[in-house]
Amino acid sequence: MAHVKLFIPGPVEVSAKTYEAFCTPMIGHRSKAFSGLYAGIMPQLQSLLSTKRPVFLSTSSAWGVMEGALRNLVTKKVLNCMCGAFSDKWLDVSKRCGKEAEGLQVEWGSPIRGEQVAERLKTGQFDAVTYVHNETSTGVMSPIEELAEVKRQFPDVMFIVDTVSSMSATPLNFDALGFDVMLAGVQKAFALPPGMAVFACSEAALAKSATVADRGYYFDLHEFEKNAEKHMTPSTPTIGHIYALQSKLEDFFAEGLEARYARHLKTVKMTHDWAAKHGFTLFPDEGYASVTLTCVNNGAKPGGRVIDAQKLTDLTKKRGFLINAGYGKIKGTTFRISNMGDETEASMVELFSALDESMKELG
Repeated sequence: MAHVKLFIPGPVEVSAKTYEAFCTPMIGHRSKAFSGLYAGIMPQLQSLLSTKRPVFLSTSSAWGVMEGALRNLVTKKVLNCMCGAFSDKWLDVSKRCGKEAEGLQVEWGSPIRGEQVAERLKTGQFDAVTYVHNETSTGVMSPIEELAEVKRQFPDVMFIVDTVSSMSATPLNFDALGFDVMLAGVQKAFALPPGMAVFACSEAALAKSATVADRGYYFDLHEFEKNAEKHMTPSTPTIGHIYALQSKLEDFFAEGLEARYARHLKTVKMTHDWAAKHGFTLFPDEGYASVTLTCVNNGAKPGGRVIDAQKLTDLTKKRGFLINAGYGKIKGTTFRISNMGDETEASMVELFSALDESMKELG
């Protein structure tokens, strides 16, 4: 079967080097070899997140850690910041976890602004906030520094921040931002196979969690903390992922983090330029577009060209490249192109060539 290269918002392309590392012969998860593996990557993980806190590895999707954070940290009411399909889902998940929850909803395509969050927190009703930094359904990156300023105003409120599709593609200084949980799934900008999440949590989060009797076991923050002290995980980890993460971290630091961030800015600009060349506009509000994917407006908002997004996707797939024809209520009226992970100027040029041919075929 011919390989179709992934330019969707996740999973993304995985390199041969990463796959080779993933297939490293198995070791015991309670062995010295495993603790050495985890201990070996911890300094790089901490450097990546600019933190002195331990960085935890969870054998789950990011949603596992998201749900765990709710169970550990919400005792009164949680404010769910909602600006797209995935941030909107937090409200449903919060309620399914038995938590009192309220949404802060903005129009899809708009970011969550700090003053909006602060205004709700002034009511004193909430002891936690959930926030998606980079909303992949809409291609919106909300201003995370504004949220950090709100956290400084409300230090006792737990801030749970999803950086699933931004971590490793843009600077995220966990200690300086001051959040309580910051998490990512490795199938996005890390460019690993799906199946593991990476996260850090604050001392304040652990103190709050200690007061919660029904926080469960699998995602108990204290289980992660006490095991990480011994360079272990609470439950059997996905060891292949950790070998692959070790390999990927080698790549990050060989390239240099600043160069990696600059590469994502360059490749997303190339995508914006491609869209403009073909008469399209972007779906996000101006100034709030993601650095890891582009959500192209295709009729969801006034202005710009409109085509058959699914047909464009199908034609491009026949040429060996997969993009995405939109998600949720804006499926078809937008389409999405990822540049996250290992993509380079050269690989994006290959994609744009295939897209240009598909556009000609569309007429």
